[in-house]
Amino acid sequence: MDDGTPTITRRTVLAGAAALLPISAIQAAPKAPATALSASARATLDAVISRLIPNDELGPGALELGAGNYIDTQLVGYLAAEKTAFLNGLEVLEAHAHTTHAVSFAQLTAEQQDAILISIEDKNFPPVKPFFARLQRLTMEGTFGDPFYGGNRALAGWDLIRYPGVRLAVAPEDQKMDHAPAPSHRSAYAAASGEMNHGH
Repeated sequence: MDDGTPTITRRTVLAGAAALLPISAIQAAPKAPATALSASARATLDAVISRLIPNDELGPGALELGAGNYIDTQLVGYLAAEKTAFLNGLEVLEAHAHTTHAVSFAQLTAEQQDAILISIEDKNFPPVKPFFARLQRLTMEGTFGDPFYGGNRALAGWDLIRYPGVRLAVAPEDQKMDHAPAPSHRSAYAAASGEMNHGH
């Protein structure tokens, strides 16, 4: 029955609380990191890194661990000076796939992709060996580096190589040769700030 007494609902409580917030406290949703690659270039990159460090019975590979994300975002960051050369390398690789198989590199079978990558490493054909060497290095960084930079998702790359992570102090039992220290699952930046970081 409506006796004129104001009714308090969840909606009115939330609306009243919002009215008390200063405008500066209302922030937009965080933006996704800027990336350098088009969708087609990213597909080529992901196909390559998935062959460089494939997933297997031991665990996830470079693709699952976010190495492509690491490379893509860093090409507009600290690797910005390499962006043009990197894009050119991907274009040459893609053109070679179309010339030899009439499809994109990402559409090739794993065996066909491996054959092209081996030809680059052994014969520099197509002639992108410096690019390929750099791509191999960046794939390793994105797979096993600090997750702060966008790769090594959930720190699973460190688990694969049994790297326990950054720690500010090591207990005596962790220094025993027959004892594997428990993983800390913290990035170097999280360790410095005292916060946990489970990767991106």
